[in-house]
Amino acid sequence: MASPDTEHRPDPDALLAAAASEHHGRLKIFLGAAPGVGKTWEMLAAARQKRHEGVDVLAGLIETHGRAETAAQLGDLPVLPRRQVPYRGHVLAEFDLEAAIARRPGLLLVDELAHTNAPGLRHTKRWQDVADVLEAGIDVWTTLNVQHLESLNDQVARITGVRVAETLPDTVLGLASEIELIDLPPAELRVRLEQGRIYRPDLARRALDGFFRPGNLASLREMALRRVAQHVDRDIASYMRSRAIAGPWPAAERVMAVVETGPAAEQVVRYAARLADALRAPLLAFHAETQAGGGVQSALDLTIQLGGTVETSTNADAATAALDVAARQNVAHIVVARGPVGFWRPRPLAARLGRRARAYSVYVVPDPAARPAAPKLERPRESLAPYAISLGGMGLATLLGFLLRDYVPHDAMGFVFTGIVVGVASRYGRRLGLFAAVASFLLWNFFFLPPVFTLSVGDPRDVVALVVFLAVGLLTGTLAGRVRIEAEAARSRIDALRRVALFGRTLAQAIDETSLRAAIETEAAALADRAVVLMAVRNTLAVAPQLDEPAQAAAEFAYVNRVATGAGTITLPSVPWRFLPLATEAGVIGVLGVQPKSPITEPLVQALGALADQSAMATERLRLAARAAEANAQESTQKLRTALLSSLSHDLRTPLTGIRGAAETLAASGTSLTEAVRADLLASIVQDVGRMTRFLANITGMARIETGEIIARRETIDLMALIEAAVSRVPEAFHAAVNLPGNARSVLADPALLEQVLVNLLENAIKYAPDGSAITIRSQRDSSMIAIWVADEGIGIDAADLPHVFDSFFRAARGDRIAPGTGLGLAIARAFVEAMGGTIIATSPRPDLPRDGLPGTVVTLRLSAL
Repeated sequence: MASPDTEHRPDPDALLAAAASEHHGRLKIFLGAAPGVGKTWEMLAAARQKRHEGVDVLAGLIETHGRAETAAQLGDLPVLPRRQVPYRGHVLAEFDLEAAIARRPGLLLVDELAHTNAPGLRHTKRWQDVADVLEAGIDVWTTLNVQHLESLNDQVARITGVRVAETLPDTVLGLASEIELIDLPPAELRVRLEQGRIYRPDLARRALDGFFRPGNLASLREMALRRVAQHVDRDIASYMRSRAIAGPWPAAERVMAVVETGPAAEQVVRYAARLADALRAPLLAFHAETQAGGGVQSALDLTIQLGGTVETSTNADAATAALDVAARQNVAHIVVARGPVGFWRPRPLAARLGRRARAYSVYVVPDPAARPAAPKLERPRESLAPYAISLGGMGLATLLGFLLRDYVPHDAMGFVFTGIVVGVASRYGRRLGLFAAVASFLLWNFFFLPPVFTLSVGDPRDVVALVVFLAVGLLTGTLAGRVRIEAEAARSRIDALRRVALFGRTLAQAIDETSLRAAIETEAAALADRAVVLMAVRNTLAVAPQLDEPAQAAAEFAYVNRVATGAGTITLPSVPWRFLPLATEAGVIGVLGVQPKSPITEPLVQALGALADQSAMATERLRLAARAAEANAQESTQKLRTALLSSLSHDLRTPLTGIRGAAETLAASGTSLTEAVRADLLASIVQDVGRMTRFLANITGMARIETGEIIARRETIDLMALIEAAVSRVPEAFHAAVNLPGNARSVLADPALLEQVLVNLLENAIKYAPDGSAITIRSQRDSSMIAIWVADEGIGIDAADLPHVFDSFFRAARGDRIAPGTGLGLAIARAFVEAMGGTIIATSPRPDLPRDGLPGTVVTLRLSAL
């Protein structure tokens, strides 16, 4: 129960969650301990009752497994047709997600929530399909066996000897608005199995001696009962928070360890863990961040290792904060350390909780008789400088006040000393504030209150003033010290957040794992004396030469067990290094090690933890980016391979068919054929061979481009001679109109590559130009560049196709006509031109042709002039 003066309001998070659920479908899970307990039967029976009440019920997917009772219970419920999915020569019947959402029933029944879908569907798992249905606002009922929960997979395998392959995350249970336990005693379930009501007789006999042994069924039944109890406990806590009900409700056991600074911090956590284990209850640790001292972080880490959760607060009143958390979490048992007791010490937290926590069971853990052998942090010796400064300030004020006693009344000196007390407490803390309050009380009395130079008081009014001053001094010193502690805690949190932001910004700039590792070591070294990052290679942690054998062992322990080790921890504390695992969802990818240059403090632990988390995420980001780039490269390679194979199968088959036909004709009836026919057949063979040669040349050129084998030379080339050589290589007859001004007849390029570029451009122009039209080739000097113009009078290129004409295997189409070829000519031309340091573009229509004819196309390449 929270303190009486605490104002209880509904939890905003609980109200937001309730509001968000109004727009989603509600999920109900029929949970069973094992197959055959009757989950599907009970779901169908309840669904038929819902339909009788007027609800639009649709059986999305029901698995009867050949059980007559289950099939009969389906009755007249409308059934959603299954989606037929071909897979390895078979056709699988799967849940049709799209059809279910389009149908939008009031209630959808989906059996076997943990089922794995066939490849090719939207989701891999059926529970993901159900999540989409809920997102669409449709209520869903489903069934699930407890052994399919991911967190129980190892326990189920250890108990039953069977490793369950189909699992789902435990968070799926959190989606459920309601969980109904379908329970059946193990003896009755075995009877049903013997009667053949679950499996065939031959399978039933083996199951009775295997998975369905009485001990196995009892253990699975306990797991199912606990999961349902946890869900009910969560619902109760949510209900209480949304309605601002002060807890606890005696509906479930929950243990909270109140962690304070000091040697008993870990002892409190261990005692609470033992109590929670005995009660089979969840464990929670609470810490108020207004206390200075050590031991807290290791105790909180221990809580996480023991399977508990942690909550913190910055409330100055630790008792009020602890009771607020206990009420919000519906805690039943509170474990707290006894705490130090003394005349000058504040009331221990255990005493305050014992007085106010009347609705809880409070367990007080005694102080340890001796410090444990495992590591303790060495407290620095307290400096006397603050005391000297405080006395100096009070002494100076006393001297000035005494010299000015004729002008400053003795009453006013009380305010001066009060200001000194507040300043000292704000600067040095509560202990110095109390010291200053007592010292100021004595100085004021001795030097300023008559009779002076004595500690006696002559005027009764001065007695009241002294008492009030002492009370005000003690109170202001205490409050100022508390404000200082809270300010330091807030400053530490702000520094930690700023450091986390700087870590993220620095690590995000890394482009590979080498630079990332260097950045991590630099950031860690700024916090400690030395730093090292050990990455895992093939599930083995790397060895660092700067680490000795014990330090390397501590690093490997941190990697294997996913816990912090070394200095300031409970694991291998004698090692001077502190190692933190770099953990991601996929596992531990490495270890961050630092050698502190001073005793480890909580802000340093928090900063190192933030750096480790940021480093793990940054490394995972780089690896995912590398995998994505590799996948994209493989996809591009596969596309190129597929296109090459397609082109080979098409563009080689056509000329080979022509060659084969002509050759067979010549071989079979060559003597009976006329000379003209034989010449025509031989000419077609020559033409097809030339076509194949050009095709293979293009394929070879593209392969050279993809492998980076092309290295362009740069020499002076006479364009006229090069154009004549290119025209002579084109097998088709055409009319070429060449216009080369005197100042644009030479370029710096590779002659072989430029000649191939012109050949490809001319062949491309011939494909799209009408018979008898001219292909224009001309050049023009533009500053230090030469522009070469190859233009046809053909059908032109659509504006939508212009950006793609230089892509591999792209062939522009007009209507239903696509020109023959591989679509590699222009792609090779662009690659060759760029290798020579030039550019190439295509434009259509030609600007110099009449508008009433064909539009034509111009390909312009620009190369360096002399």
